[in-house]
Amino acid sequence: MTVMRLGAADHLGWAVAVTATADHQVVDRRRIELIEPGMPVAPIHHAGGPHQLHRSGEPLSDTELAGLVADVRASVVRAASAALEELAAALPAPIISLSLRTWPATFPVDIAVQRRVPYESRADAIMYRQVLADVARNRGWTIHLYDPRTVEAEAVRLLGERTDEVLRGPRATLGPPWAKDHRVALAAIVTA
Repeated sequence: MTVMRLGAADHLGWAVAVTATADHQVVDRRRIELIEPGMPVAPIHHAGGPHQLHRSGEPLSDTELAGLVADVRASVVRAASAALEELAAALPAPIISLSLRTWPATFPVDIAVQRRVPYESRADAIMYRQVLADVARNRGWTIHLYDPRTVEAEAVRLLGERTDEVLRGPRATLGPPWAKDHRVALAAIVTA
C-alpha cells in the first residue's frame, strides 16, 4: 500500500492543501478552512494591535487579548482537526507527513510581546501553523517545515528533468485551480 504526503500553503484562516503519493503524483488538492465562522482570523494583528480599542476607547488589556487568542486557538484546533479528518477520510491511503511553512523557533509566546512590532504582524499566521503541526502530530504524522522563498528552487534541484511534469503537470491533468500556492505545497512535499 502506498502512503500520502500532505503539503499546505497557509493563509489567515484557510490553507491550500495538496496531497500526493511518494512519487509526487497529486491525488487531492483543496482549500481547507482553519477557523470556525464568526471568529476573528487575526486576533493579535487586528484585535490586539494598538489601533483596536474597546467601545470605551481603551485598548484591550494583555489579559483580555490572551483570552481572545485562547478562544481563537480553540476554534482553530476544532476547524483544523475537522478539515484534516475529512481530507484523510477521502484518500485511498494514510497520510504520513505534513509540510508547513516554517516559523522561528524562538518566536515569543507572551501575548504582551506578540502584540508589539515586529511580532504582531506574524503572530496570527504562526499560531495557525503551530496548531496545524500539533493536530497533525496528534494524528501520528511527521512534520516538515519549509521556507516558501526557496522551496520551489529546492524541488527543481531534486526533480531535475521531472520538474515540469511534477510541479506544473497537475494543472493539465487536474485542471484549474493550480496556482502558486498549489506548486509551493507540492514542492514542500518533494523536499520533505
